[in-house]
Order: sequence, then structure tokens, then C-alpha cells
Amino acid sequence: MVSKTEESQLQQLENQVENGGGGAWEYLSLVRKLKLRRSDKVLKHGLTLLNDPKKRSALGSDEWTLYEQVAIAALDCQCLDVAKDCIKVLQKKFQDSKRVGRLEAMLLEAKGSWAEAEKAYSSLLEDNPLDQVISMRRVAMAKARGDILAAIDWLNKYLEIFMADHDAWRELAEIYVSLQMYKQAAFCYEELILSQPMIPLHHLAYADVLYTIGGIENLQTAKKYYASTIELTGGKNVRALFGVCLCTSAIGQLTKGRNNEDKEISGLAAKALEKDYKQNSPEKLDLLASTLKTLKL
Repeated sequence: MVSKTEESQLQQLENQVENGGGGAWEYLSLVRKLKLRRSDKVLKHGLTLLNDPKKRSALGSDEWTLYEQVAIAALDCQCLDVAKDCIKVLQKKFQDSKRVGRLEAMLLEAKGSWAEAEKAYSSLLEDNPLDQVISMRRVAMAKARGDILAAIDWLNKYLEIFMADHDAWRELAEIYVSLQMYKQAAFCYEELILSQPMIPLHHLAYADVLYTIGGIENLQTAKKYYASTIELTGGKNVRALFGVCLCTSAIGQLTKGRNNEDKEISGLAAKALEKDYKQNSPEKLDLLASTLKTLKL
């Protein structure tokens, strides 16, 4: 995750480079370090360096790293001729390189040559079954083809090996939600909460899924995770505040009444919502009031 300091530094460098103030290599290095995909900027400023013999030679061995970075950016931007030229340079320099082989497979994928790309990825994984990048490329390719079930299968196989990959768990959860496979999505969010208990978005997403599934037990648990989201965000998450109100209302309807604790919690959430709307959206206070009234809090 990119910190505010890093984001500020990146933005400053980007503005500097865009306005002709130099620092292109520093900017490209920071983008790579932070594992970001500013593909249009990388392609533009990377080509500027590569097309200038003096600037390119000044990079030393980092020249090849830049060729790889620009090739990937070009694939993202569908500038396939540029990507092909960069890969050719790398092929000439690093013959039989698996890293360059990965770029070749990505070029096939970008061209829509799915069968050839799949064959290339399979071959690379035979040599190195623990290559995370290639494994996730197979997931991306399945999604690009619209084969969501294959994407789920590849993600599950990937997570059997790389269980600590939070991004993969989140991606799998989002796919399950899109297919209304809420129990499977809930399992993914449970894994995320266990490994990253202080990330409020995981708590919020888990609560949303449990609320959607419904039932007394799930609603009670959803309410707890909406509450933990509120606690982790310092009471500033409007979605979680609404979630507490919705859960309390739904539980009341199912149990034909509420206990005092539920009334107190929903009352506090409603007051927090009113305070937030007064500060940020006063024109929608009447809408909020009518919404809360329908919930019979």
C-alpha cells in the first residue's frame, strides 16, 4: 500500500517531469518501486529516455530494466509495436531468459492469441511453478476471455500456494460477490481479516456480504463488523453507520422487537449520520430523516 508521503513524492515528481523539469528516471524508478501502473506516463517518459542514446547509455545496466518497464506499459496501452520492439532488444541481450519469455507470452496475450499464450505460460510454469506473476497472468487472461469460472479455478490453485497474497484473496472475493456466491466471498473476507485485522475495508466488505446473506446469526455478526469498521475509522464511515441501522432494523423485524442494546447502538449510529449530513450534505437531511424513519429505529 502506498503511503501518503510516497504518493506526495510521486505526484511532485510527475508534475516536475510533465512540465519539463527533468527527473524522468527518478519518476520511473519510483513508479516501479511502488509497483504502480501509470502506464501512459511510463510509456511516454520511458520512450523519451530510450530514444535518446546519451540518456540511455547513462543508465548503465538499468537500461534493460527500463526496456522491460516500457514493454509492459506499452502492452497496457495496446501499443503492441512498441512492446514488440522492446522485447526484441531484450531477447537479443538475454537469450533463453525466462523473464523475457514471460514478456513474450504477455505479448501473445495482448494480441488475443489465447491458446499460444496459455501454452507459453504453461511451459514457463513447468520450469518455475512458484512464479507468482505468471500464475496471476493466467487469472487475468481468463477474465479477459470472459471465462470467470476458469479465473476462479486459477485463483484457488494460486492461493493454495500463496496463501498470504491479500490482493488475490480480495480479487477472488469480488468475483464471488459478482456471481452472488456470498458464502464463498465471506470465506475470502474472513481470511483477509485474519491476516490484516486493522484494515477497515475488509471488515466493511465482510459485513456487507453477511447482511446480504441474511438470517439472525449473520445479521448479528454483520452488525458487529459494521461496528468494528466504525471503530477503525474513528466513526467516520457513513456506509458502516448505515449498516448498523439496517442490521438493527432487520433483526427487529425478524425477532418482532429489539433489545435495549440494539436500540442504543442504532440510536448512536443515527445521531452520527445526522451529524455527518449536517456538516457535509445539509441539503439531504430530510432524505436521511425519512430513510431512518422507514427503518423504525
